[in-house]
Amino acid sequence: MLRRLHPTQPDSFAFTPANQAWAEAQITKYPEGRQASAIIPLLWRAQEQEGWLTRPAIEHVSDMLGLAYIRGLEVASFYFMFQLQPVGSVAHIQVCGTTSCMICGAEDLVAVCKDKIAPKAHQLSDDGKFSWEEVECLGSCSNAPMAQIGKDYYEDLTAKRMGEIIDELAAGKVPVPGPQNGRYAAEPLGGLTSLTEYDSGKTQYNASAQLAMDIGDTVKRIDGTEVPLITPWQGKPAKADKSAGKSTPKDKARTVAPADETGIAKQQARAKSKAKPPVKPADGKKPRVMKAPRKSGADDLKMIKGVGPKLEKLLHSMGFYHYDQIAKWSAEEIAWVDENLVGFKGRVSRDGWVAQAAKLASGDETEFSKRAKKDGVYD
Repeated sequence: MLRRLHPTQPDSFAFTPANQAWAEAQITKYPEGRQASAIIPLLWRAQEQEGWLTRPAIEHVSDMLGLAYIRGLEVASFYFMFQLQPVGSVAHIQVCGTTSCMICGAEDLVAVCKDKIAPKAHQLSDDGKFSWEEVECLGSCSNAPMAQIGKDYYEDLTAKRMGEIIDELAAGKVPVPGPQNGRYAAEPLGGLTSLTEYDSGKTQYNASAQLAMDIGDTVKRIDGTEVPLITPWQGKPAKADKSAGKSTPKDKARTVAPADETGIAKQQARAKSKAKPPVKPADGKKPRVMKAPRKSGADDLKMIKGVGPKLEKLLHSMGFYHYDQIAKWSAEEIAWVDENLVGFKGRVSRDGWVAQAAKLASGDETEFSKRAKKDGVYD
């Protein structure tokens, strides 16, 4: 299914201070050079803050992680959990429509949503407070039919109860999530028939519903202040080793002097792979630039695969106007441009700009430039 960004977008996006701190902390989970792995949690927090995932939010997160914008968009458009269109200001309702829920009445819940919110999924209600959609299995089959409203599950629903929940939310109330038919969790409706010795010391609601009531974040836009920021992976002290400081003859026999200033013992060095060590990427060298295009005018850089109108404008601002400029870039210069293409890092190497530019500079055409001239579509 093709998913596109909504045609109406806000001008900008910024995390709240608390969400910004949270996002920066998540990035530290990953080793140097692998920070892009944080893209899903950061996009998710942006959606939790705004309700849906906007283009400025995707670009903001991509900038934080040093990714080309298209990479952020690829992730956002691939996962259906990301809402690419505005959702209700009060709540977005996701009705499970998979087998267990379907045979237990999910179609009746969808009918309520169509009647009370909007005729079609992803449409806003007239007052802008609600939106809805039908989704695949949410994993609460024993409590079918159910729906996720905001962050929490509302289970064992009937059409009547679904209508009541929507009315309560519209009135500013947040119904208690969890089973809606009197069950505590997923036990038989008549009560436990086994393991009854564990049926004591319970909280008022089951653990999930209780947490939702304690935090109060079921349909709240998340600003980062709901719970303390906890980063146990940062500087968590290791447990003291009781044997520390003690040595045995066996330990002493294993002790060897370092092979060199790296601290690697000779035995370890011999055991290591003979493969060449990874080379640290060079900072690169800035290519020669021009203050303005030649009198004949700038070349159409969009004929290079990977360069669209926005990227062409960026290249002009950096002083690159002509095919022969790009065709002359050395490996060091390619590295510099790759690193300094804000929002498009790595594009030069990935799409082979230099080879394309050399061919175009000589007056030839590439397969891509032929298609682009014919169809007016740039990659």
